[in-house]
Amino acid sequence: MTTVSLPTRVLGAGGPRVSALGLGCMGMSALYGEADRAESIATVHAALDAGVTLLDTGDFYGMGHNELLINEALRTAPAAAREQALTSVKFGALRTVEGAFNGVDGRSAAVKNFAAYSLQRLGTDHIDIYRIARLDPDVPVEETVGAIAELVQAGHVRHIGLSEVGAETLRRAAATAPISDLQIEYSLITRGMEAEILPTARELGIGVTAYGVLSRGLISGHFAPDRALAPGDFRSLSPRFQGDNLRHNLALVEELRRIAAAKGVTVAQIAIAWVLSRGEDIVPLIGARRRDRLTEALGALDITLDAGELAAIERAVPADAAAGDRYPADQMAHLDSER
Repeated sequence: MTTVSLPTRVLGAGGPRVSALGLGCMGMSALYGEADRAESIATVHAALDAGVTLLDTGDFYGMGHNELLINEALRTAPAAAREQALTSVKFGALRTVEGAFNGVDGRSAAVKNFAAYSLQRLGTDHIDIYRIARLDPDVPVEETVGAIAELVQAGHVRHIGLSEVGAETLRRAAATAPISDLQIEYSLITRGMEAEILPTARELGIGVTAYGVLSRGLISGHFAPDRALAPGDFRSLSPRFQGDNLRHNLALVEELRRIAAAKGVTVAQIAIAWVLSRGEDIVPLIGARRRDRLTEALGALDITLDAGELAAIERAVPADAAAGDRYPADQMAHLDSER
């Protein structure tokens, strides 16, 4: 295995320099049905070999499974690749024995407890970027961020991130401690952050790690309208994958496919390239679970979209063109970014 270099971007004014694409590892453990452990580890190795340095996980992905998988992948990777890898970890989501979500805990003592368990599962002495997955409505963001700042001072965390918070919360958090980046869903069909959140992040010198850049496969070019979803697949509950919403959204994908074909690239590649084009302060996370999907996604780094192509994409998939919310109603209610 020979590690190569990819283009890099800096997460925020004081954050780390990372590969221009990061690897989102959630699907290797949760929410999309069974995953192949050996293929998952091989995909992490292939990403590191290709020069990907940012690995994104959460302590609640498979209730610890994902962190243990990343631990194994890093332990079995060449030393040079392992040393370049940075971990971005989300915490705070509470689970039941049955796997249901049971709220969020952002109290100071809970933050430090979550971090202790993550460090153990990851087999490391520090987490590179640490963030609460959803804002705890019962705990001031200043308390949560202040607790992470104490972990930074102790050497257990390198940088503080946030996830799915609104502009006001961003300001309050940034007034408490330096924030490297905001993780938030962003794609051609999920553009809500553009109005207020993204300008605020840029004003404050906060970068963006964009997840859902292919909208959970919806705009990947690989999702068929008659696809049977595995038991436990999150998409079986997602409004965008239901009935008329799905048919409408896949029609948008066909418009995008025509533009991609004219350029000689795939739908997934042009969708990722569009997110890359939105600014050097945005790092897309690609949720590849297999090496072939990883290779396809990395091809987006070789694509440059000119003004005419960007305009054609905007005509094909206008802002707010998607049908259906990005989460079921009960989960939308937990998004500070949607208030």
